[in-house]
Amino acid sequence: MNRKGFIQTVAAASAVSSLDVFAVGRPRFDISLAQWSVRNLIWGKEPGAEKLDPLDFAAYAKNTCGIGGLEYVNSFYFGKEGDEAYFNELKKRADRVGATSVLIMCDRCGTVGDPNEAKRNETVQKHLPWMQAARQLGCHSIRVNAGSSGSFEEQQKLAADGLTKLADAAKPYGLNVIVENHGGLSSNGEWLSGVMKMVNLPTVGTLPDFGNFTINRATGASYDRYKGIAELMPFAKGISAKSHAFDAEGNETQKDYFRIMKIVADSGYKGYVGVEWEGGTPGTTEGILLTKALIERAVAAL
Repeated sequence: MNRKGFIQTVAAASAVSSLDVFAVGRPRFDISLAQWSVRNLIWGKEPGAEKLDPLDFAAYAKNTCGIGGLEYVNSFYFGKEGDEAYFNELKKRADRVGATSVLIMCDRCGTVGDPNEAKRNETVQKHLPWMQAARQLGCHSIRVNAGSSGSFEEQQKLAADGLTKLADAAKPYGLNVIVENHGGLSSNGEWLSGVMKMVNLPTVGTLPDFGNFTINRATGASYDRYKGIAELMPFAKGISAKSHAFDAEGNETQKDYFRIMKIVADSGYKGYVGVEWEGGTPGTTEGILLTKALIERAVAAL
């Protein structure tokens, strides 16, 4: 089957319901959708596609893609911080279609491992409105970035301190604080797993991303993807199944999803696996559906 036919087949199945490949005896994972996947629809940059209001994310995920878990991105809601009515409406729309809010990805909120303690404390304060929004929506976590500066060991200590402060602040909201491998030393599995061991809190964990293992963009230095995922899985409270491009058979051209999902399953993880389509071709909906179908095929092969 060519890619066009494959996409049409997957779209037809997903429009009805999520494909049931989780047979008895296989690990069970629920699938969520990272809102970053629909960025071009929200920005109105996809030719021929209707612009998507961030308030309608749940309806799009559930009705168009057959995905019931929602991973929000805070940048699509800048200016709405502290607006309880807005986030109540966002929750109502999720409830209306039977979708579950999983987490909020928090970017541009300061540097968690800043060498200056006052700035680390300021970073905590910048995350508070998103903690409030996450609680309103019923999320289990906020996703943060563990940026820092200094030596390998210094950055570990600073990031661990910042994450501990965030975890303390998140307690009243009933939230976990989870870290994505997202560039710099956070894309080094040994470094980030070491940070988790330093923090050693049940409410602090990781969000292993299948694609973010570039340590230095200038030099192109990267960390072994499969080793890094294996190192981060013991602390995982979420999974980001990032995709960029597919071949004619519906396989991701840069990552072995079958190998990765075996690593995920072998770790004992049982939470959400988040679809994160970051490619340009095919379009948004097709890319999401191809990623979802590949996750399901990889799980079925376990």
